Amino acid sequence: MKNKSLAFQIWFVFSGILLAISILLVILFPTTLRGFFTQEIYKTIENEQLILTEYGNPGNNHDLGDTKQKDRSVSHLVLPIQSPYFLYSEELPIDFIKQTQELATNQSRSVERYEKNLKNQTLFYVIRKLTVNGEQSYLLSYSWDSYRNDLVFTLFRQLMLVMFIVFLFSWIPSIWLAKYLSRPLVTLEKHVKMFSEQEWHEPVEVDRNDEIGKLGHTIEKMRQHLVRKDEAQQTLLQNISHDLKTPVMVIRGYAKSVNDGIFPKGDLTSTMDVIEEESEKLEKKIKDLLYLTKLDFLSTRKPTKTAFRLDELIHDEVDRIKWAKSKLDWQLHLDEATILGDEEQWEKLVENLLENSLRYANQTISISITKASQHIVLRLWNDGPSIDEAIMDQIFEPFQKGHKGEFGIGLSIVKRIADLHASKVWATNEENGVAFYTEIPLVEVNAK
Repeated sequence: MKNKSLAFQIWFVFSGILLAISILLVILFPTTLRGFFTQEIYKTIENEQLILTEYGNPGNNHDLGDTKQKDRSVSHLVLPIQSPYFLYSEELPIDFIKQTQELATNQSRSVERYEKNLKNQTLFYVIRKLTVNGEQSYLLSYSWDSYRNDLVFTLFRQLMLVMFIVFLFSWIPSIWLAKYLSRPLVTLEKHVKMFSEQEWHEPVEVDRNDEIGKLGHTIEKMRQHLVRKDEAQQTLLQNISHDLKTPVMVIRGYAKSVNDGIFPKGDLTSTMDVIEEESEKLEKKIKDLLYLTKLDFLSTRKPTKTAFRLDELIHDEVDRIKWAKSKLDWQLHLDEATILGDEEQWEKLVENLLENSLRYANQTISISITKASQHIVLRLWNDGPSIDEAIMDQIFEPFQKGHKGEFGIGLSIVKRIADLHASKVWATNEENGVAFYTEIPLVEVNAK
């Protein structure tokens, strides 16, 4: 079944439900009808008894013989309870009449319902106690089940005919419904198959608002994400090629000049310094690219987190890096802050933010840590030039550089690390400078 097409499965289930309902009706309908008509027969007999006793006035009948009357399908006999009486009905056997006398004698209520199988038919009868000419008697009213059987058979035959027509004509809409429900799924399956072959430039269009439509919209979002990711990869490869090409060309050109006995910087030492400087830049770029790739890999794995002091980590990083611009004024306002995360990654995040501030700061760098009810805010401010508002939302993307930018990867690494720790990072132009904010969720850390 599961290997059949979805349209066939929907049709099969729909037809199976109709068939099950039909079988259930075939089983229950006759029984229900029989019970209903049985109650109606008894009610009819009792109503006829009431009419007979009120208007027929059997009490004035001095002949206790055969007072049988027929009204529709109900027959009546007025009989004594104790005295033998032999003018019995030709329709009922004498043994049965004697049994009704015994039932009437032992009957505690004035009216009781009974059922008996006679002459291969079912007889429904009601015994009503009464007094005739001062003698204890009973009114025996009865009806055969031929009326009930005829009604049940007629209605059941009509039901079977209706169910056959409904079952027959339901196949056509069920086939249409199956194809209607499966058609968009087949279309989505074709699109997903195209995605697997990296053909994702054709948009997914599903004109529905139900669950299938929501699935189509989700697949369309996935397609757009794949398109953006593919474009980003292509741009990344182009930028990597361009960024690595420049230092490699400088190193090769200077090395060839030295090999030819020419010193572009005037002497061997100065020329080799340029080669060393370009080598360091190349090494830095390669390390950042490898680290960016590592972060992409870690984003698919469950991170290993430990508790550490963020304020102490910042103190250590500032002490290590501030020699690069010894004249800068470092202003630290760090509240004690213990966070949960990968300490090595946070060290890289702080290092990249500090290097970015060093590159642009004129005289002052200010670092602060403040606590709120739900998070910790790390702020790095420098008095450098403002960021162009046109690229403010893009500076955390790979290879987006400011006018003094070197690699365009550092802030991208900052963004990836923040995302891995469910944190937010953003930049804003403030009075006399630029500030970078990192909002870190506040997590309770158990003391060991």
